[in-house]
Amino acid sequence: MAFYDRMFDGLGLREWCDGSSSGANLSMADLLAQTSGGEGAAGPAFPFPSMDALNDACSTIPQSRDFVSAVEDGFLAIKDGLKLVLDPLTQPLSWFLEWALLSVEAVPWWIMLPTLFTLVWYVSRSKVVTVFVVFVFCLLGFIDHLHLALQTLSIVLVCTSISIFFGVPIGIAMAKSDGVQRSVLPVLDLLQTLPTFVYLIPLIFLFSVTEPKLYGIAIIAYAIVPVIRLTDLGIRLVDQDVVEAANAFGMSPRQKLWGVELPLALPNIMAGVNQTIMMSLAMVVIASLVSAPGLGVQVLRGIRNLELGVGLIAGLGIVLLAIVLDRVSKAALNRVSAT
Repeated sequence: MAFYDRMFDGLGLREWCDGSSSGANLSMADLLAQTSGGEGAAGPAFPFPSMDALNDACSTIPQSRDFVSAVEDGFLAIKDGLKLVLDPLTQPLSWFLEWALLSVEAVPWWIMLPTLFTLVWYVSRSKVVTVFVVFVFCLLGFIDHLHLALQTLSIVLVCTSISIFFGVPIGIAMAKSDGVQRSVLPVLDLLQTLPTFVYLIPLIFLFSVTEPKLYGIAIIAYAIVPVIRLTDLGIRLVDQDVVEAANAFGMSPRQKLWGVELPLALPNIMAGVNQTIMMSLAMVVIASLVSAPGLGVQVLRGIRNLELGVGLIAGLGIVLLAIVLDRVSKAALNRVSAT
């Protein structure tokens, strides 16, 4: 690092740089260079001024691994405080998920399936969709994946319901205030672009792997974004002439929201609900890494044990479940749009 050596010498910082050189940690490159007699691989004449490159010339400057360790230490320092606050707030989520999974265990299939088919008919009012749902669940039962599919479905329904419960009011607040929208959009962008596995990393340190809230929070954080965005968009796209007419009739903001804006924005909101359902299902598979039951466990088993058939059949079950959820939600959307 002759370039940066000369730079620090020219700035008169050599004494400062060498002040902590005796206690500096050696990097892996330094250790390899020492074991090979000090003849390391020659680097570029002018490397990018990264932390590690500058540390080679000035040991006072921390290395990148020191920065990573500082982030980890900072999170661990506030972990107990976060857990103290989040535990009581998120405990109802564990109760809902445990109740849903217990229902799958306790209710026999000859009650569960007819109830499910009746609910599908009530929501969609489509014979084609209902017959397709009956066929899919009978097929899953025939290949002994019905119980796993119902577990996955119960988790998706609980997390989707909670996402809608919190997401729609947030979307309404964003539509009513540009300031709220500007403050929430960066958070939504972060949640939408963060890799799915990264959602699990801080939660593993905060909660026990045996707690359903661990994977429930990850699913909700990943899936809540579409319903928020499309609720905001749907209300903002409401025809302003209709809003002005509502104002002319003397409607209060509450009456205008419930009687005019939400009904006209409902197709967009339902589209957001559809996307939230799909994203919840996608995250359920990833959440099997942290004890989420259902079809994702079989996919994980197929990957770990190289059991091709187990993984493919479970994957087929997830695909069928995704098609069922998509068709039912779209049929409900078409029904809403028709009215």
